[in-house]
Amino acid sequence: MYDLFVAAILGVVEGLTEFLPVSSTGHLLLLGHFLGFESKGKAFEILVQLGAILAILLVYLRRLLDIALRLRSDPSARRFVIGVLVAFLPAAMIGALAHGFIKGVLFNPFLVCCTLIAGGLVLLVVDELELEVKHHDATKFPLPMYLKIGFIQCLAMVPGVSRSGSTIVGAMLLGADKRAAAEFSFFLAMPTMAGAFAYDLLKNYKELTTNDVALIGIGFVTAFISALIVVRSFLDFVSKRGFTPFAWWRIIVGSAGLAGLWVFG
Repeated sequence: MYDLFVAAILGVVEGLTEFLPVSSTGHLLLLGHFLGFESKGKAFEILVQLGAILAILLVYLRRLLDIALRLRSDPSARRFVIGVLVAFLPAAMIGALAHGFIKGVLFNPFLVCCTLIAGGLVLLVVDELELEVKHHDATKFPLPMYLKIGFIQCLAMVPGVSRSGSTIVGAMLLGADKRAAAEFSFFLAMPTMAGAFAYDLLKNYKELTTNDVALIGIGFVTAFISALIVVRSFLDFVSKRGFTPFAWWRIIVGSAGLAGLWVFG
């Protein structure tokens, strides 16, 4: 029962943090460490993302269907889909090649705390920069820009960096406004998270027990519900307030984590 309770809490945290620039994986690793929760092969932290994936698919279902229906007749729709795939490829290749190293070495609470703090400082700086804005529509970025964002997203292979954070910052540095950068992070999350889920499931399904499946199922449900809330409100929040609140949250969590590791180990 304790594990089910922890799985539900971790699912809520996953859903609340997946699409924010604060690193959902980093939060799950830290919280799991201090609550004494550890999944086989760190599979829970990846597989529970299915709830967040389905949440964003539901929110963007109408737009996705519109793009799909226009693929045959609208070059701009085809170009956007190609752009998302181009941005996804670097993470797919590096993730597959470095999967063992990432899970075995980088899934480390101390490293997570350090990257949370460092990422928070980066967000504070970027939020204050007077960047030249050239792109206001996430579906109309130049193809080279999509590829560059894809490579920048690979920084999030290090837990604590944040997939959405690296994608958003990269897009802004390349000329996107805050809303367009955040929205493209949503679109890119779909193939990236789905790919990570499928690859991790393929790697670990033989080792999963009935109890593991139950824990992942609980986490999936709570992640789905909490992610729905975040996706529906994040773009408006970022457009009005920027990323400074998330930067300070990262710094506080990272600092608290370091203090906890020093005291409790």
